[in-house]
Amino acid sequence: MRLVTVLLASALLAVTGCSAPSPAAAPAAERTVGVGYETVVEDPAGLVRLVKTIADWDDLDVELLVAAGQWFTDHDAAGCTPRQVPIAGMHAKWLNTRQHLVRQLAAVDDLNLAPPHPSRVHFTYLDPDHLALGGRRHDVATLGDGNHLAYTPSVVIISENKDTAVGFLPIPAAIAIEGDGSGASAIAALDWVRTAPQLFYWGDMDADSLLILEEFRAAGLRATSLLMDVDAFATWQQWGTDTDKNGQPLTACAPRPTPHLTVAERALYELVCSPDWGEHRRVEQERIPLTVACEVVMASVGAVVVLAGGH
Repeated sequence: MRLVTVLLASALLAVTGCSAPSPAAAPAAERTVGVGYETVVEDPAGLVRLVKTIADWDDLDVELLVAAGQWFTDHDAAGCTPRQVPIAGMHAKWLNTRQHLVRQLAAVDDLNLAPPHPSRVHFTYLDPDHLALGGRRHDVATLGDGNHLAYTPSVVIISENKDTAVGFLPIPAAIAIEGDGSGASAIAALDWVRTAPQLFYWGDMDADSLLILEEFRAAGLRATSLLMDVDAFATWQQWGTDTDKNGQPLTACAPRPTPHLTVAERALYELVCSPDWGEHRRVEQERIPLTVACEVVMASVGAVVVLAGGH
């Protein structure tokens, strides 16, 4: 049985410049990785690159990498999630962020782990007639699974934050999606979102949220933004902030290309990115009354929205 830890020892020796390590060097390698030694290396150049990558790791991470490489050499992980791999001291996040190194050390193309869980999109029904009849208010769509809506929406509002989606006011034939955590690609994969006659995106007024809007548009969703331009910022800036959720200061940044933003959205983006901007750099959407956002949506879609599906 091939010992992947032996390959790591060989690579460590090769890094020192020994293209063909002598038997006298074996004890040093053994002390380094705590295993025996062989001189056969299937991909010495690749292993040298790996060792250079982990040169600054602490001993615990190196030991976990060695243990993971050995385990995946000796076992088939079929059906296991990263969290279920039985390696002492290793957690799922550690493995998820280092799978490429474990594959290289184990000399396999695929760790054969269970695929990630399908994305889920949480949303809230807003149609007043549906709710008055006792219909469920909250629902979830799992990608790749059968998803049967209470009704087909004519209006879809993607809200960056959960609170505004869950608490959005009643609008005929409307659904509010919790955009935070779902991702543009997951939401764009839902047919009823892509085909909605009226699609809106509502996020904070800051650089990050405007880039998220850019991502949704790039994913093929032609969403109209709500309250995400310079005029809206001027109206609500007194409730703005200059710190993030962790209390860290929001600072100027170099604007990125945003080919999918409108002129008005881009103007706000450049302002909040600018080092010369003297106002707050963020106005959180929760600071704006839901009645205001609802009025903007209703003004855009008209006073009457015809329900597209049955209850």
